[in-house]
Amino acid sequence: MINIDDLKFDERGLIPAIVQDKATGEVLTLAYMNRESLGITIQEGFTCFYSRSRGQLWRKGESSGNVQKVVSITTDCDSDALLVKVIPAGPACHTGANTCFYQPLHGEAQERFSVDGLHSLLVGRKQNPQEGSYTTYLFTKGVDKILKKVGEETAEVIIAAKNNDNHELTCELADLTYHALVLMAEQGLSPEDIRGELARRYAQKKGGDES
Repeated sequence: MINIDDLKFDERGLIPAIVQDKATGEVLTLAYMNRESLGITIQEGFTCFYSRSRGQLWRKGESSGNVQKVVSITTDCDSDALLVKVIPAGPACHTGANTCFYQPLHGEAQERFSVDGLHSLLVGRKQNPQEGSYTTYLFTKGVDKILKKVGEETAEVIIAAKNNDNHELTCELADLTYHALVLMAEQGLSPEDIRGELARRYAQKKGGDES
C-alpha cells in the first residue's frame, strides 16, 4: 500500500481523481485533489476536491446534499491519477444528471440502466424538485400518497399474475419497483440497504439458520 507522499502531484500540486459509482461502475465525474483535500477525503470519508477555477477546496454535496461516501481510493500504475469508488447520495453533476459524462461526442452513447442509477435520480428529484415531474409530484404529496401508489401497484401485480399475462406482469412489476424505490428515497433507504439485508438472510440460510 502506498501513501500520499508516494503520489505524483502536478506542478500546481494537483492530481486528477476519477469518481466511480461502486455499485454500478458508472464514471460519475473527473475532479482534482491536492494534498489537503485528499487528506480530508480520507479522514472524513466523503469526497473533497480542489476547485481550479475558484482556487479553493470544496466538499461534494456541501450545498446540494449530494454527498459521495468513499468506499476505496486506488492509484494508477504511475501514481499520478486516482480512482475513487463511492456510494453517491444523489446526482454527481450540477445539472442534475446522474453523471457528468452525458454529452455524446463520438459513437453510440447509450446510458447504462441500473437500479442504483434510478435510485440516485429519484433522490435527485427529491432534493432538487422539477416542475412537471411525476416523481417530484409524489415527493410533494408525501409518504401517504407514495404508500397508496405502492398498494395500488401491488394489487395490479396480483391481477396480472392471475391473468397469466407475462407482459402485463412485467410492466406492473416495473411500476411496483419504481414506486418502491420512490418510497425508499423518501425514507432515506437505498438499494444497498436491501442488498445488505438479503445478503444477511442468504448467509444465514447457507449456514443452516432458517430463522
